This record gives sequence, C-alpha cells and structure tokens, in this order.
Amino acid sequence: MKTTLAIVALAIAAMMQTAQAQDVAAGEQSFRKCFPCHAIGEGAKNKVGPELNGLDGRHSGSAPGYQYSDANKNSGIVWGEETFEKYIKDPRGNIPGTKMIFPGIKNEKEIHNLWGYLKQFGPDGKKK
Repeated sequence: MKTTLAIVALAIAAMMQTAQAQDVAAGEQSFRKCFPCHAIGEGAKNKVGPELNGLDGRHSGSAPGYQYSDANKNSGIVWGEETFEKYIKDPRGNIPGTKMIFPGIKNEKEIHNLWGYLKQFGPDGKKK
C-alpha cells in the first residue's frame, strides 16, 4: 500500500513539473511579443522599455536607469501575478499616461503562461 501511494505521488509530481515546464515554454514563446522593447535574463539591459528581471515583487517605475513616465512611477503598483495579468490586457487603460504603446494580450491562458515565464527570473537575471 505504501509503495503504491509513493508511486502515485511521484507520478503526480512528474506530471505537474511537465505541465509547469510546458506553461513556461509557452510563456517564453509569448515573450517574443515583448522582446522588441524589453529584455530579461542574465545581461538584460533597458531597451525602449525597462528590463524585466525581478519583476515579481518589484515596484512599478523602479528598474535602475530607465526613464519612466510619471504615470508609471506614481502608479503605486507592485508587480505580482494579479497586477500583471490585469495590466497586460490593456497597459494604457491600466496606467493612463504610460509610455507603453503595446495593445495588450487578451488571452487568459497566454497571459498566465507569460507570467510564469517572467517570474522565474530574479533581480540578477538568473532563473530562480
């Protein structure tokens, strides 16, 4: 009985890891929409938009060396899954006056996958 439970638990854990990896892989594909303006990972630099390392838990308007709009600096947003998922649907509608001209991503699953990809990078650009 214990052996059976252990095997089932290992199988479930393996399936969850596979599903999570697939979500991150899909998020990485979605990031191609962001890549013209944003960078992420080791050595990422600000571009037209700020680098996105350490986004999870970061205050909006705080990436070093990037010249944010006053609207973004004063938005009071702390990035997390909920704030990101709301924002990325309509950036200009969520922070009126932002410099970000991206029309947004409307597909919930794509947004969720994209967040899964972004949140894996720490402030130093290394994957957590």
